[in-house]
Amino acid sequence: MKTISLLLQSGALALSLLASSVMAAVSADEAAKLGSTLTPIGAEKAGNADGSIPEWTGGLPQNAGAVDAKGFLADPFADEQPLFTITAQNLDQYKDKLTPGQIALLKRYPSSYKMPVYKTHRSASVPQSVLAEAKSNAVNTRLVEGGNGLENFHNSYAFPIPQNGLEVIWNHITRYRGGSVRRLLAQAMPQVNGSYNLVTMQDDFAWPISLTKNDPSEASNVLFYYKQRVTGPARLAGDVLLVHETINQVKEPRLAWLYNAGQRRVRRAPQAAYDGPGTAADGLGVTDNLDLYNGAPDRYEWKLSGKKEIYIPYNSYKLDSPQLKYDDIVRAGHINQDLTRYELHRVWHVTATLKPGARHIYAKRDYFIDEDTWQIAEADHYDGRGDLWRVGEGHSQFYYHKQVPWYTMEALYELTSGRYLAVGMKNEEKRSYDFGGATMAGDYTPAALRQTGVR
Repeated sequence: MKTISLLLQSGALALSLLASSVMAAVSADEAAKLGSTLTPIGAEKAGNADGSIPEWTGGLPQNAGAVDAKGFLADPFADEQPLFTITAQNLDQYKDKLTPGQIALLKRYPSSYKMPVYKTHRSASVPQSVLAEAKSNAVNTRLVEGGNGLENFHNSYAFPIPQNGLEVIWNHITRYRGGSVRRLLAQAMPQVNGSYNLVTMQDDFAWPISLTKNDPSEASNVLFYYKQRVTGPARLAGDVLLVHETINQVKEPRLAWLYNAGQRRVRRAPQAAYDGPGTAADGLGVTDNLDLYNGAPDRYEWKLSGKKEIYIPYNSYKLDSPQLKYDDIVRAGHINQDLTRYELHRVWHVTATLKPGARHIYAKRDYFIDEDTWQIAEADHYDGRGDLWRVGEGHSQFYYHKQVPWYTMEALYELTSGRYLAVGMKNEEKRSYDFGGATMAGDYTPAALRQTGVR
């Protein structure tokens, strides 16, 4: 009996320690590494052993290049040439620094898919006020509700020194995106032969801190507000999705409403979550594919496999050029890889495995998250048979004039059909991202949807 009692005590102690390691913030001594051996938001400041990844020295300055009248940024690395190009023919040389999804794309399109690799630049930074928030979050923010919510969290970067895979994913979800932003976007869903039609949208994001006439008590569990208005084609124009993205999605699930222009009616949209259909995506993506991952993490077990060095899309200014037409980008099978740029960076590798009894079309997902931005760069999606099904790539850039790391565009490739979803192109739109505009809390209410959707 004494042996059993000791075993029970030791088991309880182990479970207690495991729970505390999941729930606890880091110590003040650990947090002191931010800004010393770690960057202010938690990346390794030092370069790698052979120098192919340099030391982080503060990122690009705000005046790193010209900003044109429409807000598009000059490419600060426009004069650089690829160091080498990875193809299906030479991928064995580089496969230790590639993801399974990248290897699958190289093999799926051996004559056209390639990865031009350039010199690595650690270009990202964020405003000083955001750095202070991250350091405060490091010692104060905790996971609650089994990891599906946060407490003592403020604005951006919940866990700059993460202890597990779920905390890494929360960093992607809570990363800094400019406070408020308006995006004019084009989305393409090419057929196998490359022919496509465009869907155009206007996205508005706002964080509670950026809103005027906002009641803080009403927004206490809101991470951000999101409004998406379809502007074309004519048959879809005027439909509007409104989302209040909550921090604790067990306490209060994501709130979503849809205005249907044809019916002139606002209704709740519970399908705008998890694997509900993505907006006008022709079945090629689901709701939580946007941003490479978004929403509540409660349907998956999240395993952190540590960090590794891989080639990821980075500093994608060429792909964002307003000199390009969408026809220059959209190709059969995949986007025009001549316009892409890959660099060697350190990433966090997190695997999401569907919980027993939970439902989602993806049984497993592998995420590779850039250490300097906490932004997902590569995402591999597996079906219920365990086969690699869809591969997501986030082509990122640093919007240096506003100190915001974000995507240039996202691509989600379906290996089985040979089709894909290209989201976020803005080359032919009248403006690039418009950061920091004043927004009213009243613009993000269900009552405001009908006016927003007027064609």
